[in-house]
Amino acid sequence: MTKVALVTGSSRGIGKATALRLAQEGYDIVLNYARSKKAALETAAEIEALGRRVLVVKANVGDVEKIKAMFEEIDQVFGRLDVFISNAASGVQRPVMELEESHWNWTMNINSKALLFCAQEAAKRMEKNGGGKIVSISSLGAIRYLENYTTVGVSKAAVEALTRYLAVELSAKNIVVNAVSGGAVDTEALKSFPNREELLAEARAKTPAGKMVEIDDIVNTVMFLVSDQASMIRGQTIIVDGGISLLV
Repeated sequence: MTKVALVTGSSRGIGKATALRLAQEGYDIVLNYARSKKAALETAAEIEALGRRVLVVKANVGDVEKIKAMFEEIDQVFGRLDVFISNAASGVQRPVMELEESHWNWTMNINSKALLFCAQEAAKRMEKNGGGKIVSISSLGAIRYLENYTTVGVSKAAVEALTRYLAVELSAKNIVVNAVSGGAVDTEALKSFPNREELLAEARAKTPAGKMVEIDDIVNTVMFLVSDQASMIRGQTIIVDGGISLLV
């Protein structure tokens, strides 16, 4: 039976690259997007060109009803789920004193609440298959200060805490849960950062590895965590940043 992987926010960036790599490894893919239908369909065509089946689902994962509807579609089309990559992210880039309740709710819903309620739905399907793998995507803003990053940083800290709790409680179902935290990666999402150029310049100049983290570095780590080689790694956040977080 072909294994099935859901990657949220997989029409571009790290999500797209992860979905394509999983397809190359033989997984059928559930491709989730919120806004860009054109990009999602282009990604779906690339997956199909690899000989894999793909289900494209538009769903704002910050909405629990949309999450449930997405999983019902997965049931109808594939009837199983083996891997869940929680990658969809959004957020408002503002200084602390300019944040409004709507900014907080939007960011926490898409980045944090989505992991919990998608993981619940994923775990119900994975348990029927004898187990599965869940990997969430975090960022260094969860553990260190980044300018204008308050809502996202706090939401990612929640993701890392949730990863630990899910790992313990889902282990009995043979579901392995971990997270990957990246340094600055030049993706389309970074274009929303008002201080994007400064972030990238700092990453290029200061990363001990001598170069910036690339999308493939993140994807390589995700693929390791969904492999059986990583089955005894549980509830961990693997930092992939070329060593920059080690600097004061």
